[in-house]
Amino acid sequence: MTNTMPQTYWSRLLRAILEFDLIESNDRILIGLSGGKDSLFLTYALAVLRDRLPMNVSLHAVFIDAQFADDFDTTPLRDFCDRLDIPLTVQQVNIAQAIRNQDGKDPCFTCAFFRRGAIGRIAKELGCSKIAYAHHHDDAVETLLMGLFSSGQVKTFRPKTYLSRQDLTVIRPLIYFRESELADSVSIHGCTPLKNPCPLDGKTNRQDTKELIEQLGKQFPNLYSHLSAAMREDAVSDLWPKELTRAQMKEKHTAFMRRLHKK
Repeated sequence: MTNTMPQTYWSRLLRAILEFDLIESNDRILIGLSGGKDSLFLTYALAVLRDRLPMNVSLHAVFIDAQFADDFDTTPLRDFCDRLDIPLTVQQVNIAQAIRNQDGKDPCFTCAFFRRGAIGRIAKELGCSKIAYAHHHDDAVETLLMGLFSSGQVKTFRPKTYLSRQDLTVIRPLIYFRESELADSVSIHGCTPLKNPCPLDGKTNRQDTKELIEQLGKQFPNLYSHLSAAMREDAVSDLWPKELTRAQMKEKHTAFMRRLHKK
């Protein structure tokens, strides 16, 4: 059976790949497949890309079993990947225990740290040079706002990131898709998303940020598009200079006092 997608989806996928140089001929790509709506669509979309364009792209998927549930069934994921002719690796990583050992530290950070480490290791073992994650446009906008709230920094993740320590490149081909579109994508790829076994699903800072954007969007209809525009490098305007160090302030103070005494 030929895998297809609506032309509007295909155009958005191709735009991200071309604009940010995400995929090239002969790439070996490892897909982070969680079983959620986003990663299912990503896996399907890359299969369509592989089959439609003469790029000789090789795909492999990996599912990280964080052991939040003893009876998590990966059979639907295997069937899905088999239908797309994409090999699937299932790797158990006891992230649940690692979180319990962290004494109340941010569980999402711990989870992401161990997942990234395992996926990076598997990518190297499989000879993949790129890792594809299913982060979408809403994720990027939420990350921008979370950065302001948590660290006072204007930053978000990039569509393409080179990890020099591992000599791997992370790509995010769904960067021009809205989350609502991916929620409707089951009719395209035909696989029902799996329920996330994480006990904190829907109770994270990201979820709070998502709901805040939605709430404020009712009062400020252009809020989302303005946050989206703020992610671009050319959006920076009229910001204060970088804060000076104590040594720099001391130097300026000394120079200032010298100028006063010369008068």
